[in-house]
This record gives sequence, C-alpha cells and structure tokens, in this order.
Amino acid sequence: MMNPAPINELLTALYRFIVDECIPIEETVDRHDEIPETIVQRMRELGLFGHSIPKAYGGGGLNTEELARVNMVVSQAAPAFRARFGGNTGIASESLVVDGTPEQKTRYLPSLADGSVTGCFALTEPGAGSDATALATTAKLDGDHYIVNGTKCYITNAPLANLFTVFARTDPDAPGAKGISAFLIERGTPGLRTGPAYRKMGQHGSPVGEVFLENCRVHASAIVGGVPGQGFRTAMKALNKQRINLAGLCVGPAIRLIDEMKKRARDRQQFGQPIANFQLVQQFIAESCTEVHAARALVLQTARQRDQEQDVTMEASMCKLFASEMCGRVADRAVQIFGGGGYIADNIAERMYRDVRLFRLYEGTSQIHQLNIARLMMARDFDHPEFNMQHQTLA
Repeated sequence: MMNPAPINELLTALYRFIVDECIPIEETVDRHDEIPETIVQRMRELGLFGHSIPKAYGGGGLNTEELARVNMVVSQAAPAFRARFGGNTGIASESLVVDGTPEQKTRYLPSLADGSVTGCFALTEPGAGSDATALATTAKLDGDHYIVNGTKCYITNAPLANLFTVFARTDPDAPGAKGISAFLIERGTPGLRTGPAYRKMGQHGSPVGEVFLENCRVHASAIVGGVPGQGFRTAMKALNKQRINLAGLCVGPAIRLIDEMKKRARDRQQFGQPIANFQLVQQFIAESCTEVHAARALVLQTARQRDQEQDVTMEASMCKLFASEMCGRVADRAVQIFGGGGYIADNIAERMYRDVRLFRLYEGTSQIHQLNIARLMMARDFDHPEFNMQHQTLA
C-alpha cells in the first residue's frame, strides 16, 4: 500500500517545477526545438530520470501507481519536457530492470537514474511498426560477438542518446517473435550512428531520429539478460508498463487544457456575455471533465492491479486506447472554444493539439489496441458477476 505523505510531497515539488520553470518557456522550446540544458539539469536534481529505477541502483523505486500520478503532473507542461527524461524512467530502462543481468544492471542503471546517460528504445523500423516482429535488422554470430546491421526509425531521443536498446533478429530461421534479441549498445561503438532529428508536427524539443547499424560489432554479453531469442518478450514486458505510463501522460495535457478552456470561456465575450454562459460551450467543458476523470480512474486502477502482480495486458491496452483518444478529443474541443485564436501558432490550444496527436500513434496505434483488447477479451472467461449476466438476479 502506497504511503501518501512522501508521494504527495514529491507531486507538490514536481508541480511547482512544472508551473514555475517549464510552462513559462513552452513557447521558446516549441520555437527553437530544444530544451535548455539548465532545465535538464534541474530534472536531474529532482530525480526525474530515475523515478521507476529501483533504489538499489540510485533510482526512486516508484511503483506503477506512484509513477502514473507523477506522469499526470509532469505532462501538464508540453510533452517534450517529460520526453527528455521519460525514456530513462520508462521504456529505455525497463528492459534492464525486468530482464537485465546483475552485471548489466550495475553497469547501466545508476547512470540512467542520475541522468548522466540518456537511453533510447530502438525497436521500430521502416518495415516494422505495428508488426513489431517483422524486423529486418540482423545480428549474426561471429565468435564471441554479433555483427548487427539494420536501420531503426522514429526513435525518441536517438539524436542525443548514449545507450541504445537495439532489437535484432539473431535467428533468421525462427518465425515471428522467436529469434529476436535485445542488445545494449553504447554510442561510440563502431558501426552505430544516428541521423539528425526529424522535423515534426509537434512535441518540438523532443528529438526523434534514425539509428543506423552498419557492421556494428558487439559482444554477446551485450544481449539483455544474456540469453538470445528473448528480446521480443523483453520488449513486451517494457511496453506493457509503458502503456500505463503513456495513458497517465495523456491525462496531464487534458487537465491543463480544461483549465485553459475555463479561462477562455470566462474571458471571451460574445453577444454581451462570457461564452461560459452558453450551454454548448458548457457541454464541451463538461464532456472533457468527465472523460478526464474516467481516464484517470482507469489508469490508477490498472496501475494498482499491476502493482498487485496481476496480468494487466488487456487493461494496459484499454488505458492507452481510452486515454489517448480522450486527450485528442479534449484538445479538439479546446481549439473550438478558442475559436480562430485556437488555430493561430503559439496559442496553447494550437500547440497542445499538435503535441498530443502523437499519443494515438506510438506505443501501439489505437487500432492495434482495439484488436489486442478484442483478442484478449475473446480468450477470457469472466466469472465475476459484473461481467456475466447469468449470475445477476433480476428484480
């Protein structure tokens, strides 16, 4: 059971950082596509890079529910701020946390936790997105080493990362997920290079780019967990938690946008009165508020179930699907309430509308999650009366 005092103190400190230091420079970060190093250093000082990394390795050791609550706070600023440290405290470290060898954990987790090293998760390829098992990147055994060749794309933090978790096929004869291994490869390893950051629709300040592997020679000890062929399983473990994280990250911007909609509705005058008096404007705000509360409740419930070591594969997909779609709807309503101003660059509604659009694409598109939920639901046999009509007594 979570002790509320320490987590509430942490959330208060993070909220002050977000409000006092991040939100005031959002427009500058968006224009220049870069987060100032002074802010990154503040993130290190606040322990943001290591929140979910175990305390034994210098991290905060937050459980899933605590991390979800942190994500809901830090994402009330532009998503680029959280993306700067989010890999280290999420997808880029989780593979090591769940499957790394003791030696790998000791070597890398402390540096990821203190932010001196930035990690990234290099899974996606030009031909392997929703079908993550269709990897073209290969790793061929050569004595005690593997020779890795391939290209990764759309990799968050790739242009500045120091440590890459690279997924490659080590067994060309194994079908689908079998034969895929995860490698820990450091920047500076011959044969690994990164491309420039993409120009993107939104989330400016969060560099995303390609990773190129050309006869990149890595020792067999670089395989996560030391066992080849387990990489896809490792990826799914990391993604399962990350989908809960991402759902929490969708709640924060929606909370922020509701506050902005309320301010706009009170300040904007039409027909001799604030537009907040108009029922259709009130409908936008009421629907948004209701959906945010529903998403928050779903995320926290699923996080608690995961902390109780329940299988939340389906529930994590539900969280990610509902929260990301909810956030998109709230952003759309915000633009509508701001009217013409919501379409003008540098307006909070316009900027957030661009930023949150990505949530429905990464960590599994909405459509992939719909398929995943349906597949898992069909395979389950619910005996609980809330899910089975035959147990319910009709008055």
